[in-house]
Amino acid sequence: MGGTAPKQKNKKSQKNIISWFEIPAINFQQSVNFYNQIFGIDMETNIDENYAMAFFPVDKGIGGSIVAGPGSTPGDTGPLLYLNAGDDLSLVLNQVEKAGGRVVMPKTLISKESGYFAIFIDPEGNKLALYSTK
Repeated sequence: MGGTAPKQKNKKSQKNIISWFEIPAINFQQSVNFYNQIFGIDMETNIDENYAMAFFPVDKGIGGSIVAGPGSTPGDTGPLLYLNAGDDLSLVLNQVEKAGGRVVMPKTLISKESGYFAIFIDPEGNKLALYSTK
């Protein structure tokens, strides 16, 4: 997690710079099962002839999905996506290996003011992070 970015003049600020995210998968059901297990959720799925998508449940704010189909290639390089782990990321992180993932950086303090993060590899090979204030 980086520091504070400088403000740009004459630019309209946005509430959230990220508006949607997709986590690529080849084995769609394995990926859905993994995220359902670690977060204790039941993702809604939509499957057509080209793509399969499973949606992370959100009440408001940024949403995202797991997606399988043309151009959806898992990988452990590129941008790092931080997923909200709720009040204490240990609860989610403790499920990662049980669900078939691999923890590559344990729960780590950023600072008392900022909170904690951890990094894991999901069963598809995607590198992602978890974030929480505790």
